[in-house]
Amino acid sequence: MSSIIQLLPDHVANQIAAGEVVQRPASVVKELLENAVDAKATDIKLIIKDAGKSLVQVIDNGVGMTVTDARLCFERHATSKIRQAEDLFSLATKGFRGEALASIAAIAHMEMKTKQEQDELGTHIVIEGSKFVSQEVAVLPKGTSFAVKNLFFNIPARRNFLKSDTVEFRHVMDEFQRVALAHPNIHFSFYHNGSELYNLPAAGYRQRIVGIMSGKTNEKLVPVNEDTEIINVQGFVCKPEFAKKNRGEQFFFVNDRFIKSGYLHHAVMAAYDGLLKDGSQPSYFLYLQVPPNTIDINIHPTKTEIKFDDEQALYAILRASIKHSLGQFNVAPVLDFDRDSNLDTPYHYKDVEAEVPTIQVDGTFNPFTDDKTNQHYTKAGSGSSSGYSSGSSSSSNSSSSYSGYSKRVEPTVSWESLYVGLDTENAESIESSPFTFENEEVTSSLFNDDEVEQAAQKTYQIHKKYIVSPIKSGMIIVDQQRAHQRILYEQFLLNMTVNQASSQKLLFPLDLFYSSAEMKLIEELKPSLETTGFIFEEVKTDHIVISGIPVNITESEVSIVIEQLLSDLQDGIPASSYSQNDTIAKSMAKSLAVKTGSYLTEKEQDDLVNGLFACKDPNISPFQKPTFITMRVEDIDKKFAL
Repeated sequence: MSSIIQLLPDHVANQIAAGEVVQRPASVVKELLENAVDAKATDIKLIIKDAGKSLVQVIDNGVGMTVTDARLCFERHATSKIRQAEDLFSLATKGFRGEALASIAAIAHMEMKTKQEQDELGTHIVIEGSKFVSQEVAVLPKGTSFAVKNLFFNIPARRNFLKSDTVEFRHVMDEFQRVALAHPNIHFSFYHNGSELYNLPAAGYRQRIVGIMSGKTNEKLVPVNEDTEIINVQGFVCKPEFAKKNRGEQFFFVNDRFIKSGYLHHAVMAAYDGLLKDGSQPSYFLYLQVPPNTIDINIHPTKTEIKFDDEQALYAILRASIKHSLGQFNVAPVLDFDRDSNLDTPYHYKDVEAEVPTIQVDGTFNPFTDDKTNQHYTKAGSGSSSGYSSGSSSSSNSSSSYSGYSKRVEPTVSWESLYVGLDTENAESIESSPFTFENEEVTSSLFNDDEVEQAAQKTYQIHKKYIVSPIKSGMIIVDQQRAHQRILYEQFLLNMTVNQASSQKLLFPLDLFYSSAEMKLIEELKPSLETTGFIFEEVKTDHIVISGIPVNITESEVSIVIEQLLSDLQDGIPASSYSQNDTIAKSMAKSLAVKTGSYLTEKEQDDLVNGLFACKDPNISPFQKPTFITMRVEDIDKKFAL
């Protein structure tokens, strides 16, 4: 029997390896940017076209490669990062497997230009699907340039599974932001379809974060700094009031490498315990420095998962350092619940001794005497009269010397005259006499008793979650949140597709700031949002100005609605207009619907029940969940029969 096991050709093995290393254009961006960082570049430029499907080019001014290295770098497991197995426990570079360039070259048209500083000429290599097309000598600047064109040209199935340009571009943006945030000492620039998106000069961590996110991020950041024997924690966390619905602005960097760790994220959430609203996520940018021999990076092809030696200690240190920073900068509340900040002594009064105030009292003053001298107000510290006189001309003349008091006309009749003739007998007769009041309550009814009984309350709220309404056959129990979602969903969908939505103009335009990726998403959603009633006055690079909002939205709910919409559409906007309108209507209904735990008045309960059964499909919510259940009298009788 002949042997059936054989070695795969290199180009087949490279294509198989490429399935793990390169999933989408963002994977190419990540590998090439990390190689540029490992080459000790100080200026890195990223150029992409069609979200990276047509072109991904990375140009750096690093050390470059020799002719031999330029040819050898496209072979599998060829790397300059490690020499032996022990080097895996002391990694100081991004890459170490030597698979990235070989995998990319196997599934794309690749062009490389490289030159070292001491060389006069550089090397220009062209590869198509692992096949070397040409290798020439060229006049080049110092550094390396990789251009990857027509990604997945020889794997059409993988290319067909790529998402829309918007989704793929957002993944590319994420990878660029992760590398740029990890290395603020490098100048990064980013171009997409000929337009410049980022130009980030070398700066500190704070300036780099503000440059990537938005200008308003600076006021949200709270610095974190803790240095121990096993870990050094630096970075920033955001104030609790700026928490978001999604987890888009959460970054962990371990030894300048972006990682994902649910365990460390839990430590951050524990530090924010009691400071966040339900469902909110804090933003953070944390840079951890640990000894390289205490971590293992080689557990996942994307290198975004790390195994730590002492996770419990890192958890405790991270949680304590963030909690300390939040308390140090007066973000977290103090524990003294009886303390009133209004009673705090200002610094400039801290060492000043208290003085007993001087009070001047006129012991002879009697408000019920006829003596006109007592009807003048004596000003403290002066010997003359003020302007509260009894109406005589002499008093009014004397009061003119004090401009601070106005003249008041007093009645000349003594107060005792009001009670003349009131003796005990008259008082008893007055008390026994009937009095009539103009605003006496009317006790008669406009309706008969049976009509009033029919108009009694028909709905009841249970646990601020369900509404019970009686019907002929029994009763229905309505979930108030799901019912309101269905009502709002159909209203928004009707405005977006049939009717023209009405808007209410804002007295002062509303400025909302977002990151670059979120702004690109808002620009695509702008036409659909305008059909719901939003009026955009301006759409700039880092913020939008809204001058009008739908009539059923308050000004305070605008940011909540848009943030929820961005969170729901982070995986991409549907291509068809109906699907896009449907998604927006669902997201807005979810944001604005009355929440579980909200108290509703009788009228609100009635309106909610009536509005639900006026819908086209009242049985289910927009998210395919039942809105109400029916309990018949027979079912209740069976319960009591037990």
